[in-house]
Amino acid sequence: MIFPQDLHIHTTYSPGDSAVAMEQTIELIEEVRHAWVIGISDHFEFLVDGLFAEYEAKVRKAGFKLGVEVDGSDWVNEAITYDNLDYFVYHCQDRDSEYRGAEKLLQTDKPVIIAHPNALATDLDRLPPDCLVEINNRYVWRTDWYSYYKPYTDEFRFVIGSDAHQPNWLGQAVARSAAARLGIEEYLLFSE
Repeated sequence: MIFPQDLHIHTTYSPGDSAVAMEQTIELIEEVRHAWVIGISDHFEFLVDGLFAEYEAKVRKAGFKLGVEVDGSDWVNEAITYDNLDYFVYHCQDRDSEYRGAEKLLQTDKPVIIAHPNALATDLDRLPPDCLVEINNRYVWRTDWYSYYKPYTDEFRFVIGSDAHQPNWLGQAVARSAAARLGIEEYLLFSE
């Protein structure tokens, strides 16, 4: 099955993430092509020490969307200086500074996807309404996802992501099942 989009994928450009398998390369994802629109969103903090230009070139050469996963508000000011990004994936924990970070990312006029908010205990009542909320294949099942997301199904636009760190994670079956039970229609950021 080919999915409409997957914008939350990690590769070996996230070397400090112990969950990333050495086989999880941009070339492998290009070969598998599990979604019509693919975005690579490696961890921003691993790209700032001279790897970003190489990362961008490989992602663009593969024809993928260019994103980064920003790990909280401490990285927001630097992340917004990278004008060539297509979108942000953002860790928003339940702290005032994190919600302000989401607002600052939104000021770039680029899409901001709130990564696995149920796993990070993000208070969706405090989230800026222009953020996109992710239902994530990796984490959706770790909490009472139905009770968490259901009150907000009409409040936000939702995206579905794999959060793949390894080749066998390039799927979205669990997240899509949860979205269907919630009655959520996936928001597609980019056309093919």
